[in-house]
Amino acid sequence: MGKTPERIWEEADLTARRLAGLALNPSTPQDVLLRLLAEGPPAVRMVLCRDRVLPDAVVDAVIEHPDTYTRSFFARNPHVDPAQRVRLIDDPEWFVRAHLADGPRMPFQVRPEPLPDEALVHMIRTYGNDELAGLFYQQISTELLRTMHTHPDAKVRRWGVGAWEWLSADARAALLADPDEGVRDRALLRTHNEDAAWLESALPAKPCHGRTGMLCNLPLTRAVVDLVLTAPASDDERAMIAHNPSLPADVVVLLAADPDPEVREGIAYRADLGPAERRALAVDPDPKVRLALSLHPALSEEERAAIDYEVPMDRGFSHWPAPWVSRAPEDVRRDALSAHPMLRRKAAGVHSLPPDLVARLADDEDLGVRVTLAQNHPDAPAALLLRSFLEYTGADRSHLATRPNFPTTRLAAFADHEDPEVRALAVRDPEIAPVVVERLTRDPDPAVRAAAARHPSLPRPRLTELLDDEELAHPAAANPALDVAEIRRLARTLGDPAGPRADTLT
Repeated sequence: MGKTPERIWEEADLTARRLAGLALNPSTPQDVLLRLLAEGPPAVRMVLCRDRVLPDAVVDAVIEHPDTYTRSFFARNPHVDPAQRVRLIDDPEWFVRAHLADGPRMPFQVRPEPLPDEALVHMIRTYGNDELAGLFYQQISTELLRTMHTHPDAKVRRWGVGAWEWLSADARAALLADPDEGVRDRALLRTHNEDAAWLESALPAKPCHGRTGMLCNLPLTRAVVDLVLTAPASDDERAMIAHNPSLPADVVVLLAADPDPEVREGIAYRADLGPAERRALAVDPDPKVRLALSLHPALSEEERAAIDYEVPMDRGFSHWPAPWVSRAPEDVRRDALSAHPMLRRKAAGVHSLPPDLVARLADDEDLGVRVTLAQNHPDAPAALLLRSFLEYTGADRSHLATRPNFPTTRLAAFADHEDPEVRALAVRDPEIAPVVVERLTRDPDPAVRAAAARHPSLPRPRLTELLDDEELAHPAAANPALDVAEIRRLARTLGDPAGPRADTLT
């Protein structure tokens, strides 16, 4: 086959898209799902294997399916239990194994559920490095990641070196003295990142990603710092080193007065910034510099309030995965109780925020605080989620509607809202009037039309009509209101490009 998922769907005709809707329909019997898997065209098998939870018997058939691409779609299915996906762990085709290792394509930077630890260890032992790229680390449990460096198998310990930043000095020393040469070599490479002399010898002469990463993050010798100050490879390198933790104190003072506001902004965040430099940057002519300085950890609440800073509202308030290493609870609480909205936003993004702070920040006066909390906390209240969706129109707004506590009741009231994303919420309401659902299948917005076509309250005549609609046949066929007899009639179009018209279904 060799086609992308997008191309597969573009080439699907009306019959294939309707059958793909049946593949998603929760009312479709297991025997019909098995037939769709065995006889369906590529678009049907793609949707069936990738986009829903499957009965055990169908999973069994997918694992044994002769088509490589069909199995690979299941390998990346984000809806099924990882224990089902790992049944493909020893698939004969590299393509399938690589997709299993790469993991599901998750929206909104959500991490996929980890694969079982024993499965990850088996993959490390038996797969080649080319199959362990991409999101492999995203599928490792925190517990395994933190213990891989002590695993009896050297191949696993080599991967454990990847957690170098979180390892104790004793654990690092053990890896450097490991009996396996590969483990020792990887550990030695990580020590280079702590060796300023090595960086000086390895620093690329011309601008590139490698040089940028070194200047921003790795320890710098005085010679490298002086080179950037006197003969930089690009004009933005002073801004790069402004963030570097190893910058000498006198250079911090020098760059705090740099004519470039981007450099001063970077310096303003530094914990080692001296009192005189903090006072100067607190009245900097650039508002971004003043904002950066207002967040400095050494300032008191009174000192922050004395700074003329502006809170930006033009940034996206999105979901971010929880970090491998959690922030100290006392630091989170301090930020949550701060009068500075940017610090409260920082606290609001902590997934483990305790209930009292969740309640406090859910009613915060700052939109960024409320939306950040709604986007990230697993127990974000329903009222906050709905309010955030109605008030926030920036990046990843639709993620809010995927949160566990997002409400479904009383959403029909939004059926006439001017915002199509809000109108689409109305179709989530199980009590919405059938006449309203029917009207929304003719909405100007395609997403609203598709959502309405799938609602079980859609009047039967309109549902039957949509089964022949070029645009809406797919969501209409996924409508759980279709009874089994209708589903079986539609499934008879397998192998018959023309097939019976939906208006023959009674």
